[in-house]
Amino acid sequence: MAINTSLEERLAAVEAAISELQKQIVASQPTNWLQQIIGSFKDEPAFEELLAYGRAIRRLFGRIMRI
Repeated sequence: MAINTSLEERLAAVEAAISELQKQIVASQPTNWLQQIIGSFKDEPAFEELLAYGRAIRRLFGRIMRI
């Protein structure tokens, strides 16, 4: 009987720990992921270069589609 009690106590402790971890995960998650990344590439030369490539590709495809 002592083994069952010990097992039940250990299971209860594990369940309590899991519950606490789940609460921490929910509390640490941002409410809006987009708000966290807005502006993260500001003044980044590589991003500005990427935007320039995108504009050039759109202009090129626009010319091709008009032909």
